[in-house]
Amino acid sequence: MPESTTKSPDPMDIALGAAVRIRRRTIGMSQEALAEQCGVSFQQIQKYENGANRISFSRLVQIARALRCRVTDLLDVLDTPDEEPSVDLDLLSRMRTPGALELLTVYEHLPADARTALVSFLRILAPAPSTPQTQAGARKREPA
Repeated sequence: MPESTTKSPDPMDIALGAAVRIRRRTIGMSQEALAEQCGVSFQQIQKYENGANRISFSRLVQIARALRCRVTDLLDVLDTPDEEPSVDLDLLSRMRTPGALELLTVYEHLPADARTALVSFLRILAPAPSTPQTQAGARKREPA
């Protein structure tokens, strides 16, 4: 009996899709409008943005033109030959969280003291994510 395997999207495809989504939303363009300019369905744009479908180079050129940017603007996050791109990919992945871009947009317009208060409030509401760096930092603060 053949194994049924579900192939998950490649992190690079997810990152490129997230870059497209961020640019599209930054300029206030809907998925429908982008789809129309590229000659595809809005569902196809959703698949590109989620990394479920890979974007061909010719389609990437169409998308960049529709988004009024250069192809390299969308690829910058992937072009880190001397560094590990995981940090940028992680950031773009987090930007896919529903509401993240809206939250960041509002956050940008807050005065500095309100930003500080908001971050403090959010830290109370949600526990800090457990990462190797935070775990290492927590170990350093523990008494010996």
